[in-house]
Amino acid sequence: MTTSPAPAAPRTARRIVLATVVILAVLIAAFFVFASMFTDFLWYDQLNFAQVLTTRWIATATMFVIGFLGMAVPMFIAIQLAYRMRPVYVRLSSQLDRYQEVVEPLRRLAMWGMPVFFGLFSGFAAAGQWETVWQWANGTATGQTDPQFHLDTGFYLFDLPFYEALLGFISAVLILCLLVSALVLYLYGSVRIGQGELRISKAARVQLAVIAGIYLLTQAVSLWVDRYKTLTTAEDKITGAAFTGVNAVIPGLSILAIIAALVAVLFFVTAVIGHWRFPLAATALLIVAALVLGIAYPWAVTTFQVKPNQNQLQAQYYERNLKATKAAYGIDGVDTTPFKAQTTAETGQLRSDADTTASIRIMDPNVIGPTFQQLEQYRSYYKFPSKLDVDRYTLNGKTQDAVVAVREIDTSRIPSPTWNNSTLVYTHGYGLVAAAGNQRTDDGEPVFLERGIPTSGTLTSSAKFEPRVYFGENSPAYSIVGAPKGTSPVEIDYPRGQDSSENQTKTTFTGDGGPRVGNFFTKLLYALKFQSEQILFSDSVNADSQILYDRDPATRVQKAAPYLTLDSDPYPSIVDGRIVWIVDGYTTSSSYPYSTTANLPKAISDSVNTQPGFVTDDINYIRNSVKATVDAYDGKVTLYAWDPTDPVLKTWQKIYPGTLKSISDMSGQLMSHVRYPTDLFKVQRAMLGTYHVTDAASFARQDNLWETPNDPQSDSANPELQPPYYLTMKVPGQNQSQFSMYTTFIPASQGANSRNVLMGYLSVDADAGSTAGKKSDSYGKLRMLEIDADTTVPGPGQVQNSFDSDPTVGQQLNLLKQGQSKVTHGNLLTLPVGGGFLYVQPVFVQSSGGTQVPRLQKILVAFGDKIAFADTLTEALDQLFGGDSGAAGGDNNITPTPNPTPTPGTGTGTGTTPPSGDAAFQAALADAKAAMLARDAALKAGNLTEFAAQDQKLTDAVNRLLALEGSGSSTTK
Repeated sequence: MTTSPAPAAPRTARRIVLATVVILAVLIAAFFVFASMFTDFLWYDQLNFAQVLTTRWIATATMFVIGFLGMAVPMFIAIQLAYRMRPVYVRLSSQLDRYQEVVEPLRRLAMWGMPVFFGLFSGFAAAGQWETVWQWANGTATGQTDPQFHLDTGFYLFDLPFYEALLGFISAVLILCLLVSALVLYLYGSVRIGQGELRISKAARVQLAVIAGIYLLTQAVSLWVDRYKTLTTAEDKITGAAFTGVNAVIPGLSILAIIAALVAVLFFVTAVIGHWRFPLAATALLIVAALVLGIAYPWAVTTFQVKPNQNQLQAQYYERNLKATKAAYGIDGVDTTPFKAQTTAETGQLRSDADTTASIRIMDPNVIGPTFQQLEQYRSYYKFPSKLDVDRYTLNGKTQDAVVAVREIDTSRIPSPTWNNSTLVYTHGYGLVAAAGNQRTDDGEPVFLERGIPTSGTLTSSAKFEPRVYFGENSPAYSIVGAPKGTSPVEIDYPRGQDSSENQTKTTFTGDGGPRVGNFFTKLLYALKFQSEQILFSDSVNADSQILYDRDPATRVQKAAPYLTLDSDPYPSIVDGRIVWIVDGYTTSSSYPYSTTANLPKAISDSVNTQPGFVTDDINYIRNSVKATVDAYDGKVTLYAWDPTDPVLKTWQKIYPGTLKSISDMSGQLMSHVRYPTDLFKVQRAMLGTYHVTDAASFARQDNLWETPNDPQSDSANPELQPPYYLTMKVPGQNQSQFSMYTTFIPASQGANSRNVLMGYLSVDADAGSTAGKKSDSYGKLRMLEIDADTTVPGPGQVQNSFDSDPTVGQQLNLLKQGQSKVTHGNLLTLPVGGGFLYVQPVFVQSSGGTQVPRLQKILVAFGDKIAFADTLTEALDQLFGGDSGAAGGDNNITPTPNPTPTPGTGTGTGTTPPSGDAAFQAALADAKAAMLARDAALKAGNLTEFAAQDQKLTDAVNRLLALEGSGSSTTK
């Protein structure tokens, strides 16, 4: 009886199960990819920037296909030719026989698999280069030519990177084809090695020689293109070809390109006549020539000709670098003025600069963040940034510098942080808080221009104001908002009265801020995206729901305009009744000929911005080409072409047409809040440390290098640069005070011989325009005061040392440090007034533990080698200038009482005053004034016991005022 074979059914079943699992895994992975891509499209489409995403998708896919086919097709052809042209009746060695036995079963898979495998890698690499290709296809001429080859600089910005990438790709394809062809030809006997002899069949000879010839032609073109790259690479002290580059490297590359082309021709000849010794000998000659012309000859020229005569021979190339660098960084129009600074203070010396001194910002935005937090937080789930922003507003026809911040939601402090609360209830912040930069209350707190919940003040009194902040720098990762009409609101809008669930005003988002998630399919997609099943099953997610995410202003602008490098300091403003974030965008390049390269993160890093988060590149060209806004309520992104003449921006406009608006579309209010960006100014000052000189001789000597001083308040062990500061002031050369930004320069560090004295003072007209909507003619004007070397003007470090070491100042500071108090020095400002430079530094006092509210108590000032220390800026200036400074000190108009703290929900805030007939209120007010005066007198006398007693009286009086205000007896209707 014969035994029947085992049934094949179980084996077939296993194969079916395995195939099913694989197919399901592929489908699931494909669905996740689809979910990610489709939600991206929904986000862009809602923002009206879908074209940006689809352009990128189409370009990426196109380049992937080109890269895949560009690698796979030539490799497939090379393998097929090598196999099909194999000798059929050749006698192979036993070793090759064994190789063929192993390879033959996998031959078909290898012949198709290898091209596909390398094609995939090539496709992904090409896809990553789509921007380079699209810029080449849409490149814009600049109208400026380089001084060496006399080509339009647009060639270097747009064409040269493409040619480099293309030649590199072709070279990689040819090398791989050559290697794969040689391998197949060897395996199948077309190339035989044995008994000290190399035998190559005619077909193999033709294939290998042609591929090698094409490769060498490619290298010839690459060498020719490398000549242009010398204008963007470093040589000596500059970027760009100097004497050695022009007279040795460029000619050497030209000769090598010609030799490589001739060697390629010899390989093509070999394909016909069959003699290898000529191309091989020529290849050896090419290698020797490359060593001689590429290394030895440039070294000899540098060593024996350039170094002994460096300044003379390099002069014209230094001039090229000076001119190109200044043009590329926008510093070629600096208005330089020799300045012989006065260092002695005289009576009435500041009279002509009264407007400037009246506008001095004594409220340091990097210090008073905790003050905003304590006075304006109201609930634990609100927060302010630790470092505030600076803006300006036109009030009563005058420009008022302001310190501003947005009250945002703090997701880490939400009560009962369930998914429902975090996503549906606590969805947004509320209001913008602004304080005058040049004023304080008599107890050292900011004078608020806008504050409170609901918000009130001078900035929004005449407009229908939308205070809600759904899009900010600290918004939740995502929120789901919106509901049908008639549905009870669930979003917490703002608190009222006591902190309880019954005292909450609620709202429903009515804007168009995010993709709709009303149907099951989109719910499923976003449940996968955010890995939250609650999105899918929550009954609160309805047909009118929207999902808000990617809410940081910089993130939204970056996604809408991915070609921009963004400024690291977006700032909020009240514009046309809305809170908007203003973001500056830069177009950059590293390919501008003869322009020196700067490391962008290093250039913009300082004590305020210690870790730049948006930039990683080296650049040698920059323009502030785009101003962007993000609406804080609905997240709308608007891009304005601020510099429409920029060739890089023109190129990107061709790639993304219709995404930018004209400057003429800016409203007058928006124009009045646009300012000169900080990061651009930092880059420009970094370059001006070297490139403030005007001639090649000075540049060659390097004897007048400047640098930005370290911030006197930074850690001495890890010092950071002093940041530039925005101030309203009048610089020599201006007719009137203007919103400006400035920085100072000291001599570059030279070890122990470093001197902290002023060498230069750079300012820029930062005010873009007025509410009339016209761009200011002077906007962006760079003004340099070059300080006379015969006059020694102390730098910030020297001045800070004078403040710290003065015994009188030290004694008074010790009094302020009594008990649990901590003294904090604010920003050290430098102003060109009185014919010299005035230093102003506010001094804040706060508790060293518990609740910390920095209060401005003193002002330090210096002029020349004299310093003064007083309660107010006016007093300090009068001390410094002999009793009559002639200045209108910024804190002359000290608010006589503390800022009234608004009660949430009442609308009470700055600008609300009690009726004069309220006797109880007036009595409490008088007691508060008396206690303040007595407390200050006790502090000056050093009587801390009396100071504490009067401080308690002041607290009691303020509490009485707040109680009366909260009862409604003192609130105006």
